[in-house]
Amino acid sequence: MTKALYAEFTAKAGAEEQLARNVATLTEAVRAEPGNLAFVAYTLRDDPRRWFVYEVYQDDAAFQAHITAPHSDVFNGALPDLIEGDGSVLTWLTPTT
Repeated sequence: MTKALYAEFTAKAGAEEQLARNVATLTEAVRAEPGNLAFVAYTLRDDPRRWFVYEVYQDDAAFQAHITAPHSDVFNGALPDLIEGDGSVLTWLTPTT
């Protein structure tokens, strides 16, 4: 069964450009992961500091490989300096069809 989620976070004032670069680098790496089916990052139209990242993985093993990948460690290690709060908020999704 696929693993789908979205992550939400808000860039700290002044960190928007660095966060955008980091997300772009992560996006390229995640899309190259064998079990990744979708990884799309958005900013909100009315607040470009707020991010929404939609992710789908082939299965739990693919998701586990993703979260333990070196590029994920680098991205997540930099987040505390770039975003408000303690980290991204994850929302798990269940397919209905």
